[in-house]
Formats: sequence, C-alpha cells, structure tokens
Amino acid sequence: MTVKHRYIQLVFVSLFMLSNLGLLAQQNSLFTEENYIKETDTLKYRMLLPENFDKSKQYPLVLFLHGAGERGNDNKKQLVHGSKLFTDKINRGAFPAIVIFPQCPRDSYWSNADVDRSSYPIELVFPADKEPTKPMELVMNLMMQMIEKPFVNKEKIYVGGLSMGGMGTFEILSRMPDVFAAAFAICGAGNVELSKKYAEKVDLWVFHGANDNVVNPLRSVEMVNAILKNGGKPNFTLYADANHNSWDPAFAESGLLPWLFSKTN
Repeated sequence: MTVKHRYIQLVFVSLFMLSNLGLLAQQNSLFTEENYIKETDTLKYRMLLPENFDKSKQYPLVLFLHGAGERGNDNKKQLVHGSKLFTDKINRGAFPAIVIFPQCPRDSYWSNADVDRSSYPIELVFPADKEPTKPMELVMNLMMQMIEKPFVNKEKIYVGGLSMGGMGTFEILSRMPDVFAAAFAICGAGNVELSKKYAEKVDLWVFHGANDNVVNPLRSVEMVNAILKNGGKPNFTLYADANHNSWDPAFAESGLLPWLFSKTN
C-alpha cells in the first residue's frame, strides 16, 4: 500500500469515526440530563420522552440498567449501549415511551453480588437476604416516584439491562415483582431462589452468548430453569457465536420491542 493510499484510508477512517461520534451525540441529546436526590444521595440519570410528549396522555415507562463498564458520574456513559434502540426514529414512532437510563457509580453495583474477577468467567454469588445497594435503592425510589405521575401507564412498566444490568434486572424484579409487566435480561445472572417471587408475574426474555467468557452462559440457563420451575414461561435466546457482547444481536432482534410493549400488568 502506498503512502497516498494509507493517507486516504486514514481520512476515511477518521471521517467514519467522526460521523459515529456525531450520531451518538445527536442520539444522546434526545435524553435530558436528570438527577434524583434523596437526602444526601444523588442518582444521575438520563430520560427520553416520546416525540410530541403530551402530559394529558399516558405512556409506557422503560427502565434500562447498564453494565459495569458504563459506571461513573458523567451521566453519559450509560447511553453507550441500548440508547440507540429507543432513539431510532422508527422505534420511537411505533413505541412512544418514557425511557430512563440511570447511572451506577463506579464503586458500586446494581445488585448485591459478590464478584470474584480473579478468573474468567467471573465468579458470582447473590445473597438473598441483603438490603439493596444504594444505587438500586435510589432506582427503586425513582421508579415509584415516576409511576405516580399521571402521564405514566401503570400497566405498562418495563425493565431491561445487560451484564451487570442484567443482574440488576433480575434483582429489581425480586424486590418489585408487582410493578413490571415484562423484562429482558442480557448476559446476566441472579439468585435462582428469588425467581419464585416474579416467575409467574413478569414476562421475561433472557439473552446470552454461548461463547461468553465474562459471565458464564450457564448463569442465564440456571435462571431460565428456575423461572420455569417456579411457573414462569420465559423466552430464551442463546446466540451460538456471540461472546459477552450478546447485547448487539439482542438489540437487533426485530421482535424485541413489539414483544416488550405488548405486555401489560
């Protein structure tokens, strides 16, 4: 390859990267920056309202829990994965909803999980009798506050998340089993015993990659098995060729949002 060709290639790569950054910034701008404050604690979150939002109407409410890599306090990184699904113009038109993306601080976790990263896949233990982590407590309080808004349809409350957020999804279902009509958990894990609290109450779609070397895909298999044993009927999609980023094929599922928004409490 000549110097000229290398230069042209670098220009195209740079333009592509700038285009993607611009698109991401445009998508992020649709989400307002918000703070939920309770006493001395603050939960940073982003919120997407439907196009032509009308307070006199009622809309579904979606909670999305990000993964460990998006933790922080910039109130931006949590939008890296999943936000495009809801800002997509076609999806936004077909499924008008209020969407909330909270951000977990770097030193905490959505779920009460003992995490051992000394080997991979990581080892995870989920205690059944602990109080919620502070970020989870704040998310639960925020959800209860939002549910009371007159423009929120209480029969169409949903939650989903990936990796750490998939674990948080299973946990918040166990702590608020009567709130959510449906949920999706991507490459997550959880306490199998606690699934009896929500198995028959919440419609679930569980996703995982068979090649996941971060969170063992058997953790999702165990959760699906427990939900089935406890009377639930979850959808389960195992991607044969996906690693930990199974959220990419999951978000590409054309049936995900139609399935989610079809569910009512």
